[in-house]
Amino acid sequence: MSEHPAGALAGAVADLELRPALEAVLMVVDEPATEEHLARILQRPRREVADALRALADEYTVQRRGFELRLVAGGWRFYTRPEYAAAVEGFVLDGQQARLTQAALETLAVVAYRQPVSRSRVSAVRGVNCDGVMRTLLQRGLVEEAGAEPETGAILYRTTNYFLERMGLRGLDELPELAPFLPEADAIEAESQEGALSFDPDAPDAPGYEYTQSTVD
Repeated sequence: MSEHPAGALAGAVADLELRPALEAVLMVVDEPATEEHLARILQRPRREVADALRALADEYTVQRRGFELRLVAGGWRFYTRPEYAAAVEGFVLDGQQARLTQAALETLAVVAYRQPVSRSRVSAVRGVNCDGVMRTLLQRGLVEEAGAEPETGAILYRTTNYFLERMGLRGLDELPELAPFLPEADAIEAESQEGALSFDPDAPDAPGYEYTQSTVD
């Protein structure tokens, strides 16, 4: 009787050399792959996989490759090295703009440092209605809903793992220290909250409306 296809595949995977197998898998992932997931797929102990990943990362650095292997947002993924960003940008963008608008960056920063946070509080901190920008950030997968505020029932928002991935962070604890700026932000919020809450997010002449059509990536 012939061996079951699944069993044959499992045996073939187990016989593969670990480092090249890791490279092959990481070439096709669309988000950082965890050590646990890679160990399960390649049928190896997690510690063995973790050691191999770190060895590969060191090897690419020593060889001065144009790419690197990073541990980001709880998983591993290939990235181009920052020093070659100009070459990659020239190829990918070909003269086109594909960056966050200033409004989107400011809104994303408020969510990152004050999460979980409601839209109204984000608008209060910025002093301008942020509903349009928040919708764009949601569509791009940079922020997500995080329950509701007990006192008001307002939807709360937080950053996503995709945000960590794009920022090159392992976790939110790697965000730069912002303490020196928080008192000023609180003062702005207190002064502008009433006005911010009265904005109509769908009105064409509402402050910040123009940002809803901005290109964000």
